Amino acid sequence: MLTDQIAKLIEEMLDAEGGALSLQRNELAGQLGCVPSQISYVITSRFTPERGYLIESRRGGGGHIRIVRKQMHRDAYLMHFFHAIGNTLDESEAEAYIRNLLENNVITPREGAIIGKALSPSALADVIPDGRATVRATIFKHILLSLMQ
Repeated sequence: MLTDQIAKLIEEMLDAEGGALSLQRNELAGQLGCVPSQISYVITSRFTPERGYLIESRRGGGGHIRIVRKQMHRDAYLMHFFHAIGNTLDESEAEAYIRNLLENNVITPREGAIIGKALSPSALADVIPDGRATVRATIFKHILLSLMQ
């Protein structure tokens, strides 16, 4: 899939540049044979703060986009997620947070499985449907706090 190829290339470029990269949408699109909006889509959907990235967009001069992979200590990373969660959290958002924590080795696979089960629809089956997102966010925040040293 083209979006996967774009994301992989950007990840490789980030690795080669030590975790910080400036690129031009038009230039990268030209190299990959796609439209610049596809580059924008990948950046906004896959390189988000929740996944550990900072994005700065600069207009003019070719429209540079700067992507920085955040390097944080475990507790700082957990606290970042604690604040990013907000008051509600749907199931897909929870899965994305857990996946990111796993990919960045912030939690173990066992911890990820436990968190996933605690936030699952079956665990929240007795909660009224309109309240599940709020309860899920609260549970996840308490788990994150308990993981901090």
